[in-house]
Amino acid sequence: MKIIALAGSSSKQSINKRLATYAAGLFEGGEVEVLDLNDYELPLFSVDKEKELGQPAIARAFLDKIASADVIVLSVAEHNAGLTVAFKNIYDWASRQHKLVWHNIPMLLMSTSPGKYAGKNALEAAKISLKHYGGNYRVTFSLPQFEENFDKEAGKISNKEHDEALKDIIRNFDYGKEPS
Repeated sequence: MKIIALAGSSSKQSINKRLATYAAGLFEGGEVEVLDLNDYELPLFSVDKEKELGQPAIARAFLDKIASADVIVLSVAEHNAGLTVAFKNIYDWASRQHKLVWHNIPMLLMSTSPGKYAGKNALEAAKISLKHYGGNYRVTFSLPQFEENFDKEAGKISNKEHDEALKDIIRNFDYGKEPS
């Protein structure tokens, strides 16, 4: 089983990438590949840029990576109560080549932030958007107060209650290909 993990953030110190990487590693028997949005940088999407550049190979490479997965673990970061520009940009470019960017692959959709709200605005924005583009999220998970609840050195959730909640989600994950 191939698991693609990624964060909706281009930060080199992304807490969402750390969470996605940890969660992906909890799936038993999975081969995990962690994508970095910095590997998929393109100019800001616009129809004018699309006319100029056509269909960039970087967007195709992103689509191919997503399509290779059996499970996607996506943790979205929140900027000003929405999705980050870096995430939305590759998503926009890719959708022009294949509308169902996420290929209806079963997805664990997550978010975290330094605050108590845990990036839930971005999570809600992702839920609305992803379903129109082949996003087959089966379950969501939010980790509040990342700094207090995640051990960066160990690379795992340190809060037992939150850790058990995530592990329970993964134990009961629905791998079926059809959208729920």
